[in-house]
Amino acid sequence: MVVRLCDKLYGSYLIVHATSSVGDIHISLFLLTFPLSKEKPTLGGQRIKTRKRNIAAPLDPSAFADAVVQIYLDNDVVIFQHQLHQTSLHLQELIAKSFESSDLNFNRYGDTFFEVLFTGGRTQPGTTKPDEGERHPYSVLDCEAKRELILPSVIYIQKILRRRPFLIKNLENVMRRFLQSLEFFEENERVKLAIFTALAFSQKLSGLPPETVFQPLLKDNLVGKGLVLTFITDFFKEYLIDNSLDDLISILKRGKMEDNLLDFFPSGKRSAEAFSEHFTKAGLVPLVEYNDKKIFEVKVKEMKSALTTQISEETDISEVIETVKQHVKDAKLPEIEVVRILWDVLMDAVQWSGKNQQQNTNLALRQVKTWAKLLNTFCTSGKLELELLYKVQVQCYEDTKLMKLFPEVVRSLYDQDVLAEDTILHWFAKGTNPKGRQSFVKALEPFVKWLEEAEEEE
Repeated sequence: MVVRLCDKLYGSYLIVHATSSVGDIHISLFLLTFPLSKEKPTLGGQRIKTRKRNIAAPLDPSAFADAVVQIYLDNDVVIFQHQLHQTSLHLQELIAKSFESSDLNFNRYGDTFFEVLFTGGRTQPGTTKPDEGERHPYSVLDCEAKRELILPSVIYIQKILRRRPFLIKNLENVMRRFLQSLEFFEENERVKLAIFTALAFSQKLSGLPPETVFQPLLKDNLVGKGLVLTFITDFFKEYLIDNSLDDLISILKRGKMEDNLLDFFPSGKRSAEAFSEHFTKAGLVPLVEYNDKKIFEVKVKEMKSALTTQISEETDISEVIETVKQHVKDAKLPEIEVVRILWDVLMDAVQWSGKNQQQNTNLALRQVKTWAKLLNTFCTSGKLELELLYKVQVQCYEDTKLMKLFPEVVRSLYDQDVLAEDTILHWFAKGTNPKGRQSFVKALEPFVKWLEEAEEEE
């Protein structure tokens, strides 16, 4: 017998099964339940969602360092057993292959890898001091301070970085830390670091930015002790063996140090004289000449800026003359350079007209007349007058709007007693600057003829 029981969600059947035997009756009851909807049955209760977590293995740089050292030592044994010609470069090649086939986690322990490469084993956390554990004898700091012995390590790192470019950041970290800790290295170790750094840039080590080297050096305590100056001198000397001064300047520019070389000197020695003396004694005369040129350019720029301001404000000419004299004294400017600067500043101050030739002529002549005393003060010889005449010639040649002004300007300079007759006649007969000379000589011919006739009459 089957009895059906129902509710809103589930239907039920009660099944009664009866059997009989002699003298006995057996009754079995079965209750079946089933959902009335089409949804599949689920277990009762609420599912609690939990976030999956990455369980990171604890850092163990010591074990990584020991594994790297062991690879060095194993390959050293291989070389010895096979009685191969033991060279650092050969060993580095074997080690590189061993690293390729290993399962070392370079992503996680990149800094530790370069510490082992530089120092030969573990270093104490946050320092450059050796820690416990085995060490290998092929590190940068363990070899002699010779470029041919350090170069294999640079080439080896280059190969590693080509296979694992992400390690460049770890190399930067380690080099920055070592350079900021120069005082904790022995003198010969600092020389090795300087040679390695120079070779790294000479070999164009993949992606190593110059600021990684130069900026960490500028710690006051390191600079004050003279350690930075010694290091950078060793670096310059080593780098210039294979590279030009222009290459070195390019690195300094990228490292934002081109205009701040005196920052490598202790504060009490930051002068052009100290710079020249130090690097001349170190055999780096081209660097001294380059720095002198930079200083000269800066001082010329400062002088031009000061004069431009005074001329635009129409400052009294006597005050302008004193300004020029002071700059000449401070910068030790050659007389010829002073004459060139004065003419450039005077002409740059003119508000030229675009197409009106007569107006340009009037403006030029007015400027010459106004500042003739200034020019006359510093054109104190025939040589300096000739230099001024050459300057006028070149400017009129290079600036098309001034091309036809040459004879008028020369005549005005003569009238204001800036140029002597002998100077003009010398230029006319024997001038050496070829720029526009043929046309300018022709244009000046009537004036020269007048000078000659006037001289004959006298």
